[in-house]
Amino acid sequence: MKTKDWFTDWFNTSYYHVLYKDRNDEEAQLFMKNITTFLALPKTTHILDLPCGKGRHSVFLNSLGYKVTGGDLAENSIKTAQEFENDTLQFKVHDMRQPFNNRYDAIFNLFTSFGYFEEDNEDLLILQNIKNGLKKEGYFVFDFLNANFVKANLVAKETKIVDDITFNITREITNGFIVKNISFFADDKNHAFTERVKYLDSEKMKSYFEKVGFTITNIFGDYNLTEFNNEKSNRLILVAK
Repeated sequence: MKTKDWFTDWFNTSYYHVLYKDRNDEEAQLFMKNITTFLALPKTTHILDLPCGKGRHSVFLNSLGYKVTGGDLAENSIKTAQEFENDTLQFKVHDMRQPFNNRYDAIFNLFTSFGYFEEDNEDLLILQNIKNGLKKEGYFVFDFLNANFVKANLVAKETKIVDDITFNITREITNGFIVKNISFFADDKNHAFTERVKYLDSEKMKSYFEKVGFTITNIFGDYNLTEFNNEKSNRLILVAK
C-alpha cells in the first residue's frame, strides 16, 4: 500500500467505521453548538464541512438551522452521508487539494483532518484553497490534535475489541509524523493500515496560517472553548478570518 495516500484506502473501508464507531457524538455536538454560538453565526450562514466523513458534524449543524455542504474524498462515506440530504444539506466527493467552485460563509475542518501529506506545500495548498473558498468576512474553524499533548501522553501499544474484531494498535512519532499502525484479522484475512498525521504544533500551525494570509482571531484548547494551553490542552482549535 502506498503510504502517500493511506487515507484514500483506510477511510473508505468499513473497518475504519467499526474501529471508531464509539466516537463521542455528544462531544462533537457540544463543540458545534459552542463554536456557532461563540461566532454568532446567523442562520443564513452556509457552512462547508471538509472533510465531512459520514457527515456526523454536517447533519448536526444542519439541525441547528444552517445550510451545510459536506465534502470528502471517501466515496463510501459520501454515499452514506447522502442518505441524510435535504434542501439545505448536500454532500459531494471532494479532494481538499482541489479548489472550490463556491464561496462559503464558514469552513470547518474538524477532528484532525489535516496534515496527511509529506510536503508542507501540500498542506499549505489546502489552506490556500480554504482561504480562497471563504467569503470576505468568512470564518475558518480548524480543529486539530495538540501535538505536544499527544507526545506527552502517547500510548505505544493498545488492543481494542469492537464487533468481535481485535484491533492491534501501535503508535509512534517518527520522521515528523504521528503514526498509528492498525492490524487485525477480519473476514478471513489479515489487514494492516497506517494513519499518519504530521506533527504540527501550535507554532507550526500559526506559521502555516500566516503564510496563506489568515488572521487568527481565537485559539482554544478543547470543545468547551477554554483557553489553549500548550501542555494540557487535548485539542488545538484555531479560528481565523
